[in-house]
Amino acid sequence: MAENASDTPPDRLSLDPRSDYFDEALLSRGVGIKFNGQEKTSVIEYCISEGWIRIAAGKSRDRYGQPMTIKLQGKVEPYFENPPPGEDSSSTE
Repeated sequence: MAENASDTPPDRLSLDPRSDYFDEALLSRGVGIKFNGQEKTSVIEYCISEGWIRIAAGKSRDRYGQPMTIKLQGKVEPYFENPPPGEDSSSTE
């Protein structure tokens, strides 16, 4: 179980560098999101325990030039697209 813990995305993660939940090391591995069973590619932030994602609302921008977001409620299933650095892909199943 301990070796699998490094392959589990955090409860909350954000693409916004100004956020407390931004983690460049984790994002560099590529994080995919399944939301209510569908693959989502425009997720800006997610939270598993609270069951929501934030996605961009079209091309709208706020007064600071950041994308406007919509918060959607549902089942959030994040996963890593790439193995952790330093791990050999042949050592996994």
